[in-house]
Amino acid sequence: MELDMDAMASSIGVSVPVLRFLLCFVATIPVSYLHRFVPSSLGKHAYAFGVGAYLSYLSFGMSSNAHFLVPMLSGYASMLLFRRHCGIITFLLGFGYLIGCHVYYMSGDAWKEGGIDATGALMVLTLKVISCAINYNDGLLKEEDLRETQKKNRLIKMPSLLEYFGYCLCCGSHFAGPVFEMKDYLEWTERKGIWAPTEKGPSPSPYGATARAILQAAICMGIYLYLVPHFPLSRFNDPIYQEWGFWKRLSYQYMSGFTARWKYYFIWSISEASIIISGLGFSGWTDSSPPKPRWDRAKNVSILGVELATSSVQLPLVWNIQVSTWLRHYVYDRLVQKGKKPGFLQLLATQTTSAVWHGLYPGYIIFFVQSALMIAGSRVIYRWQQAATAHIKKIFVLVNFAYTILVLNYSCVGFLVLSLRETLAAYSSVYYIGTIIPIVFIFLGSIIKPVKPSQSKARKMQ
Repeated sequence: MELDMDAMASSIGVSVPVLRFLLCFVATIPVSYLHRFVPSSLGKHAYAFGVGAYLSYLSFGMSSNAHFLVPMLSGYASMLLFRRHCGIITFLLGFGYLIGCHVYYMSGDAWKEGGIDATGALMVLTLKVISCAINYNDGLLKEEDLRETQKKNRLIKMPSLLEYFGYCLCCGSHFAGPVFEMKDYLEWTERKGIWAPTEKGPSPSPYGATARAILQAAICMGIYLYLVPHFPLSRFNDPIYQEWGFWKRLSYQYMSGFTARWKYYFIWSISEASIIISGLGFSGWTDSSPPKPRWDRAKNVSILGVELATSSVQLPLVWNIQVSTWLRHYVYDRLVQKGKKPGFLQLLATQTTSAVWHGLYPGYIIFFVQSALMIAGSRVIYRWQQAATAHIKKIFVLVNFAYTILVLNYSCVGFLVLSLRETLAAYSSVYYIGTIIPIVFIFLGSIIKPVKPSQSKARKMQ
């Protein structure tokens, strides 16, 4: 079997550990499908937990489940013993343990060299554990003090240990997400809420949406395997890169980011297929006639939305969608004081949290600080765009599109190479253009304030 694994791994250019993970990851699709036929809610929780733990064992070894138990049990204990403060306690303990694992394993180096460990799955699990505890904490608060998302997701009753474990490891969904809420998991398992039979009929067929996600995954993997030999990250350390002119170096940075994204598109398409075929990906019906099912709950990326984004502000809405939603609900929104508008500090704190969640490599930290600058600069362009005339607006749309392409692909080099030396070398090779331009726009935005047309003028124009 080992010889077969070696041959299979070499044929597609990956290591044996990565191949083992990919096989288990793809296996989440049939495993999730079988969840539909498990009788009783109790049996479904046990199946979700047992299969998830077994796939983790096959992928990463027994130590992975030991690591997963630490945030899972500490989160559950905080809900059981300290409900009034269980949200912040679980947040600190979960992130503290994750940071410790990041430091100990330094997974980024292993991933760059073709290795893999359980840290990526632990990242997803940490978010699920924290959201569960915060929502249980919110169950104590008065409804009038809560935002709509808090009202929707809060937990009045503490989940049982089996429900909690089933949620955490549900059919291997912790491998790469998407992150989903405990309340949705419970309603899906018990066939309540939007999963309950209605006059529109039983739960819709997931097969068409699943097939689409699998086809998308295959196309994404094909594109990635074709591009990656032509645009390796090692080229940034190659003397020939330094011999190129400015525009060629900048173009190579774009193609490096473009190539790397197809790997993530593949991973998220497989996880989307897994969640859809289980039924959990169902998110309601459209208002069309006849109504059509929506499968947004499983969606983690919009490929065209990323590659053709006309504003950097759009990127969190189309890239790693469920994690971006988590960060907005559990970090960004909760840092905004009631009655006040969010500002750059809330954005920076959210991006820093995301950086620490990914790992403590300088490249991650720099990328997410860059992201905060990128979004802030894009907001300035958008404000000017909104105040401009119709013809000038079109110019600003093109400016924002070009700005987003430039700064995004410049910034993501740090996310890919990780080390401080390589990140700064890549940035300096294009004269820090992707850092300077956002700062210039932010500075100009503080000086050039767009003037909105008055209401009387607006009425005359109508």
